[in-house]
Amino acid sequence: PRSVPLVSPQVGSYRDISHESLSLFRLLEPQIEILVLGTGDRVERLHPAMLKQMRECGIAVEVQDTPNACATFNFLTSEKRVAAAGLIPP
Repeated sequence: PRSVPLVSPQVGSYRDISHESLSLFRLLEPQIEILVLGTGDRVERLHPAMLKQMRECGIAVEVQDTPNACATFNFLTSEKRVAAAGLIPP
């Protein structure tokens, strides 16, 4: 049987965001400039090491509550920025 790497684990809350759950965003082509993460109803702090890892891959991370993350993503794409969003419903 063929092995398929897991690139989109279930993320139900900001506590589930991990290096592994962000791996999909590091695989995208063209490489994204910025990842906008919506953490639900409130802005939640993510582990600094996780954010540092993404920066080391050349990806800036913006963490916001989900409604604002949606607005930020829409603005970035309207400005022709190469962006992606990971959104947890509020």
